[in-house]
Amino acid sequence: MTQHAMPEPGTTYDYVVVGGGTAGSVIASRLTETPDVTVAVIEGGPSDVGRDDVLTLRRWMGLLGGELDYDYPTTEQPRGNSHIRHSRARVLGGCSSHNTLIAFKPLPSDWDEWEAAGAAGWGAVPMEAYYARLLNNIVPVGEKDRNAIARDFVDAAQSALGVPRIEGFNEKPFTEGVGFFDLAYHPEDNKRSSASVAYLHPVMDERPNLTILLETWAYRLEIEGDRAVGVRVRGKDGTETLVRARNEVLLCAGAVDSPRLLLHSGIGPAGDLERLGIPVVHDLPGVGENLLDHPESVIVWETHGPIPDNSAMDSDAGLFVRRGADDRDGPNHDRDRDPGPDLMFHFYQIPFTDNPERLGYERPAHGVSMTPNVPKPRSRGRLYLTSADPAEKPALDFRYFTDEDDYDGRTLVDGIKIAREVAKAEPLAGWLKREVCPGPGITDDEELSAYARHVAHTVYHPAGTCRMGDGDDRLAVVDPELRVRGLQGIRIADASVFPTMPAVNPMIGVLMVGEKCADLVGQEHAELVGSDAR
Repeated sequence: MTQHAMPEPGTTYDYVVVGGGTAGSVIASRLTETPDVTVAVIEGGPSDVGRDDVLTLRRWMGLLGGELDYDYPTTEQPRGNSHIRHSRARVLGGCSSHNTLIAFKPLPSDWDEWEAAGAAGWGAVPMEAYYARLLNNIVPVGEKDRNAIARDFVDAAQSALGVPRIEGFNEKPFTEGVGFFDLAYHPEDNKRSSASVAYLHPVMDERPNLTILLETWAYRLEIEGDRAVGVRVRGKDGTETLVRARNEVLLCAGAVDSPRLLLHSGIGPAGDLERLGIPVVHDLPGVGENLLDHPESVIVWETHGPIPDNSAMDSDAGLFVRRGADDRDGPNHDRDRDPGPDLMFHFYQIPFTDNPERLGYERPAHGVSMTPNVPKPRSRGRLYLTSADPAEKPALDFRYFTDEDDYDGRTLVDGIKIAREVAKAEPLAGWLKREVCPGPGITDDEELSAYARHVAHTVYHPAGTCRMGDGDDRLAVVDPELRVRGLQGIRIADASVFPTMPAVNPMIGVLMVGEKCADLVGQEHAELVGSDAR
């Protein structure tokens, strides 16, 4: 049952899910499989049902910066690009209704890294089962969407670098490889298989125990003593009410808005809250810390003419590389720290020059791009409030390229060099007329680093701001059951709980977090019902 109007004052649900996005859609769907469990989903944006601008995957770029984008700026980045804007989706399905739907199961080494960081029960072996439960249609890019130049990129990378060709990146773990991505989409009509499409569309009109409150903004959690009992919300018409939770509030608003909501509710670093005049409800110093992202730079070539138009979403193939140890060594390098790939490239079938144009580069009429990306970044940032007004956007300081050994910056320099090797190899080389940016004259490591950092962009993967950890981790916000430390009746399930960044695009990881959260809540609910019956 989708509901636009506010519920009557005093209406109570068993569970209130804040955010109808990637994880929230999963949790709401799974919990309401039990007919006597009532769930309300609070979603700040409209429905995606019937919206071709959202549901057609290849139209994703048109959503950036538009009416369905919260569009968060970043703070000044002395070693990076201060003009980056982080898209966060304001629509049912969240960022899975807004992104490219590149679908990578996190690598075993990613999950094991979480467990080593204090997330007991989140290792590769127990987490594997949650991938099998996903309802999304995850398939390799369809044959008709495989652009000729993307095919030639795959061939060129394989011959130039000696990496294996991969058909189905989720079939088995990898450290290197090139191929067409797996996507969560329907190749026959280019429609998304987002979290909302897969988990909510089939049931939203059939389950009376599911209420979806659209265009409803959560601005404060209601805390009584040490327990979350509901969420203060504001509707599109300005009407405000309290949506009450009998059992738990499940916070799934994402790596920006989950910590933001906690902070405005008085949950976070006490000193920061006091300085803004926000009454401290619960001193939790890790809220907003450990801000992660996958920084990415770009190298652009002009092609001899237009390229074929067929594509799934204009970035359909990619490359993973594991450099030799000497390439990664810094003064404090740990050779076993990152066992997976340490460079990733998206191959864009467009000239992606938004940031280079600020440095004076011109966009060619026809072109392609490779985007060297840092899979396991070592820089850590911070999200914080600048105002007690919940309507004011938080500050996002990613502290890009500030890690002690400049690992992140050096990785991008290596990435540009590797991209050039691929571009020189046939059959890709025959398509390329000239390197537009940084340009063949830029070869010195220092110049390459300056270019790479100043045109760097995001692939919209913020994470880590409410990280999961054990009782010895002072900055952990949630425990391995996703419960907010020191409070009752509230869990967090979204990318904010990531202790570290997976080496791959994180959407599938977020879906799996949603599935595991639903499992944890469902088990606890069954125990609760059982104890009541006794």
